[in-house]
Amino acid sequence: MCWVAWLGGALENFTRGLWIAKAKSLTSGNKNSFLEGMQKRSLGRTDLKLTTIGIGTWAIGGGDWSFGWGDQDEQEAIAGIKMGVDLGVNWIDTAAIYGDGASELLVGKALRDMPGSERPLVATKCGRIMQQDASVKGRLKKESVIRECEASLQRLGVECIDLYQIHWPDPDEDIEEAWSAMMTLREEGKIREMGVSNHSVEQLERLQPIQPVASLQPPYSMLNREVEEEHLPYCEKNGVGVVCYSPMMKGLLTGAFSRERAEALSEKDHRSRDPKFTAPQLELNLEVVESIRPLADEAGRPMAQLPLAWVLRRPELTSAIVGVRNPSQIEQTLGGGDWILTGEELDVVEGALRVREKKLALLGETNQGWV
Repeated sequence: MCWVAWLGGALENFTRGLWIAKAKSLTSGNKNSFLEGMQKRSLGRTDLKLTTIGIGTWAIGGGDWSFGWGDQDEQEAIAGIKMGVDLGVNWIDTAAIYGDGASELLVGKALRDMPGSERPLVATKCGRIMQQDASVKGRLKKESVIRECEASLQRLGVECIDLYQIHWPDPDEDIEEAWSAMMTLREEGKIREMGVSNHSVEQLERLQPIQPVASLQPPYSMLNREVEEEHLPYCEKNGVGVVCYSPMMKGLLTGAFSRERAEALSEKDHRSRDPKFTAPQLELNLEVVESIRPLADEAGRPMAQLPLAWVLRRPELTSAIVGVRNPSQIEQTLGGGDWILTGEELDVVEGALRVREKKLALLGETNQGWV
C-alpha cells in the first residue's frame, strides 16, 4: 500500500475518534446510555428496529436541481455518514431524486468502506424524475418504479433495499400501480419493506388493502405540526411506523441560524425561496428558537437536540431524520434521541409556539405549506 494512502486512512480514523469522543460529551450527563447503544423503536408492525435518529441525505445531493441545498463537500458528507454509523445510528434515508442519484452514490461510497456486519439499514425512495431543466416530475408507472429500484440498487451497492418508499403521491391516480410494482420487487427479494412519504390518510387507506403500509415519512417539527391531527393517530391505530423528516425545519431550529445566514443562502439552495426563511416568517421562527434556547442551556445540551427530543416525545414516531453534511452536524444532534422532556419543558415550548401562531395570524401568514 502506498504510504500516502496509509497515512490518509490513519488520519481519517484519528479524526473520527476525536469526533466520537466529543459527541459522547454532548449526549447529556448519561454517557453510559451512549456507550450501550442508541435507543431503538420498532417500525410499525415490521421486524425492523430503527434508532430514534436516522441519517438524512437530502442536502448532500448538491445544488444542481430545483430542491437542492447548494454545493456540498463530498468527502465531508461521506465522513458525516461514517461518523453517524460509528456513533450508533443504524439507518440511512436517501432518495433517487436527491441530486439525480448523487446522494445514493455518496451513501454507496460510505457503505463500501464498512464491514458487512456494521452496515446500517438503508431506506430510499422512488417516483420523482429529474427533467432536463432540473425540475422534478412525478412518475409512478410500474416500469418506471422497477427501473428506478434497479438503478438505486446499483448506486447504493446493495442487493436489497431495507425500506423502499413512494416519495410523493404524484400522480395520485397511479399510487396503486406503483404499490403493486413494489410488491413485485419485494417478491424478487430486491426490497424488504414498503413505505410511503408525503401521503394523506386517504391515500394510506387506499394502499392498505393491497399491501399493509410499513411506514409513513412526513415532515414534522415544532414549526410544522399538520400531521398531529390525522396522520399520527391513524398510524398508531393501524400499526404504521412514522419516520419524520425536517424535524429541525431545514436548519431553522438548530440554534445556529440567523437573519444574516438566511440572506447569504445561495441561489442553488432552495431555502432561499422558502417563505419560512424570509420576512416576516423568518423573524418569528427565530424568536421561537430564542424563547426555548434556555431549556437546552439549562440541560447542558446543544440547541439542535431540543427539536429532536420534542418530535420524539410522540410515541407514534419511530425515528427522526437528521440531515448530515459533515461530522459536526451529527455530533451536535445525536443526543436528542435520548432526551426525555419534562412537562414543564414542554409547556415552555408550547407557549412559544402559541405566541408565534398568534403573530402569524395577525400578519395573515396562515398557510405554512406541507414541507
